[in-house]
Amino acid sequence: MKRIAGLCKALPYRFAPRLIPTIVTLLLLPVLISLGQWQIHRAEFKQHLQDSYELAMHAAPLTVGSEPLDAEKVRYHRLKAQGHYEPGYQILLDNQISQGKAGYEVVTPLHIDGGDMRILVNRGWIPATSDRRVMPDIATPQHTLVVTGVASDPSAERYMELGDVKSIGWQKVWQNLDMKRYIKLVPFPVQPMLIELDPASPAGGFVRDWPQPDAKVEMHKGYAFQWFAMALMLVTYYLVVSIRKTNDD
Repeated sequence: MKRIAGLCKALPYRFAPRLIPTIVTLLLLPVLISLGQWQIHRAEFKQHLQDSYELAMHAAPLTVGSEPLDAEKVRYHRLKAQGHYEPGYQILLDNQISQGKAGYEVVTPLHIDGGDMRILVNRGWIPATSDRRVMPDIATPQHTLVVTGVASDPSAERYMELGDVKSIGWQKVWQNLDMKRYIKLVPFPVQPMLIELDPASPAGGFVRDWPQPDAKVEMHKGYAFQWFAMALMLVTYYLVVSIRKTNDD
């Protein structure tokens, strides 16, 4: 011990922390570490969602019938429903872009066989006409068919709407698919989710280049790395400013 004490005295530097850097470090370091840990937890949660999506996509499709489904439980699951389209209650979602061209997404209710229940089917994208006042012609199968696709949350992507859309009656062109609004306007029950029609399905579809949900797992990991790196830089800076020469006042 005497040798160690003598060695420390012989060193040209000593650890002499200052008040303000110490206070700043004590306040910021826990915050930076907590933010990094929060991003790690978000990455783990998003990875779980991504894994659930992959599992649901490869599972056998769930058959949709007359009983209402839980939209949250079947989200991203593959669904299958048999029935016929009802174009009288069809709507077009405006401001949809495909390969740089403006158009609409065609959303048509499918009357499910064996009951009164309907489910909305996004049949894909169609181009807009040169005169937006003229609606495009939309061919719709009249016979009974089987629809397969992925359950989607219509409220995931929304565009700004001007005015009080709730006070407006039935319209053929909508800016957003508001399920609550749609259900109030139609005289039949509707499942609370949307089917994005399979790209290979022959059930009256159009352009269907559905984007895959991105959980942004790597983004959260990157943010976590940044917060931890800032914490390390803070500690390094604190040590640098706290170590002084032995002969300094």
